[in-house]
Amino acid sequence: MLRVGNLQRSIDFYTQVMGMKLLRTSENPDYKYSLAFVGYGNNPDHAELELTYNWGVESYEMGTAYGHLAIAVADAYEACEKIRNAGGKVTREAGPVKGGSTVIAFITDPDGYKVELIQRSFS
Repeated sequence: MLRVGNLQRSIDFYTQVMGMKLLRTSENPDYKYSLAFVGYGNNPDHAELELTYNWGVESYEMGTAYGHLAIAVADAYEACEKIRNAGGKVTREAGPVKGGSTVIAFITDPDGYKVELIQRSFS
């Protein structure tokens, strides 16, 4: 779950830039929050990311416990290019991880959350 400062902006980022689907949304007026679930498919076959908007809260401090999300991609170089062309922010270009051969890249979402792209073969 990620707390976001603007729910529609985050939905747009994860669907239009990252290529996920909006799976479902819900509103809780009594407790003043809205939820959106995005992903590449539904549970249990695919992980889902919960985006939580607490009404009236536009930003959060990242803290020291959060590191990043990680998403497997077939081609990290191509994914970076697509994300950049869609208006996303690539903060570490695709290339081998330090001290290894796995190709990774990092992007940052509109709320400042880091997302690692890990190149994997899907066979």
